[in-house]
Amino acid sequence: MKDNDAAYLDLVLEPIRVCAKYQPKFGQGNKGSGLTLEQFRTLYQTDPFYSWFGLDHPMMYAAHKAAGGMTSIYRQIGIGCEKLFRTILRDSLGLSDEDVAWSYEVLLPTGKKRTLHLDGRVPLARIPDEHRQKQFHEWMKKSAAEVGVDPKVFATLDGTVFEVRQGYKSKDSKRQNADIANAATAYTKAYLPCAAILSTQIDSDILYRYRGEKWAVITGIVGSKNPLISTYDFMRDVVGYDLAAFFTRNSDILREEVEAVLQALLTPEGQ
Repeated sequence: MKDNDAAYLDLVLEPIRVCAKYQPKFGQGNKGSGLTLEQFRTLYQTDPFYSWFGLDHPMMYAAHKAAGGMTSIYRQIGIGCEKLFRTILRDSLGLSDEDVAWSYEVLLPTGKKRTLHLDGRVPLARIPDEHRQKQFHEWMKKSAAEVGVDPKVFATLDGTVFEVRQGYKSKDSKRQNADIANAATAYTKAYLPCAAILSTQIDSDILYRYRGEKWAVITGIVGSKNPLISTYDFMRDVVGYDLAAFFTRNSDILREEVEAVLQALLTPEGQ
């Protein structure tokens, strides 16, 4: 298990390191990557109203950078963990890169097609180890029963597709509706949709709604010994990789990297 630590850490840390370079845009659209401290001060000093209130202060820039940067940290941790999750599925279940990727097309009102992606896939028939395949199928069967999927519908399913999140506290209805549409499409493509949340941070209303829409949902509970509700128990007992142990033994490195990003974000000049 530890043999893969360096490669797996890179998948998580590479997106996080990008956050240290975050620069707020201050309503300047998509011009470049954002404003430097000097550009911010010039912008605010030439605005009489902001200048009167002293909003051109370097600490105001630091506050904007920190606020946007914090959002960026959560987002980039999520992106890194999506890559990690998908790679672990591939390595632990003996799948290919094509096996663990899943997307589908939707037709837009303009007549153009848009490709939508989920974060991982496990096609049962592609798992070479017969025992592991049966184990995964049994988990699917119990998960589907938990959310009330009719046995006749379950009998048509060929595998599972995953949406991976670091947490889910936002009540953004647009995002929820998109996820529900993803679930409906997954069933039409013969896949059980599963939301894998890596933390325990998920709003209870969202959790109940998703399960009501026939999503299997596993969250970042540690020690429950129940792969139907715990992402880490699922990864250890069904996929065959102890993800919680990976995060535990590499926690010092993860903490150091995040602290370095926070230090960069909480000073006006940063890096």
